[in-house]
Amino acid sequence: MSRENLIVRYRAIERINHWIVAFCFVLLALSGLALFYPAFFWLTGVFGTPQLARIIHPFVGVVMFTGFSVMFLRYWKHNLVNREDIKWMMAVGTVLKGGEVGDTGKYNGGQKGMFWLMAGCLLVMLVTGFIMWRPYFAPMFPIPLIRLALLFHAWSALILIAGIIIHVYAAIWVKGTIRAMVEGVVTASWARSHHPKWFREMQARQRK
Repeated sequence: MSRENLIVRYRAIERINHWIVAFCFVLLALSGLALFYPAFFWLTGVFGTPQLARIIHPFVGVVMFTGFSVMFLRYWKHNLVNREDIKWMMAVGTVLKGGEVGDTGKYNGGQKGMFWLMAGCLLVMLVTGFIMWRPYFAPMFPIPLIRLALLFHAWSALILIAGIIIHVYAAIWVKGTIRAMVEGVVTASWARSHHPKWFREMQARQRK
């Protein structure tokens, strides 16, 4: 396929940042499940030993939050929900059947929902993680608050894991989406079909 038929969707630095966050998420999900649920304790081996898992887990969490913060500052304006997104969400059944709904910009309603879900969950996990982080911060807080922090941390983690699973499934379901984050480009037909408003914006930018 000629280069003229491709549109740049993500620059290299954006893709690297995305995969750093994704890699951190995998490590945190595995070690977090191991630390919170006895049935998954064997997963502590992801960091070598249970002791190392407990020590390293919060540090990786800080790296992930920092990486997502960069993404948040870069993309939040593109993720403000508008009428077209509401239309998309109301017709998600049509979307799942392969149809497209609304004049979608760079991100559709589902992607925007995932963005804000991730932002909320990570913020909760950052705050609660600091509250229960031994031996650095936990001694500063009363035991009842630490117990609540553990509860909200676990809930937020489970919600985020479920959201990421849907996110990955959607990326595989819509052909061409993974290529955007691996190679950084999409075809013009893909952009026109899935993100028509963004496609017109990119075309107008190229003509300038």
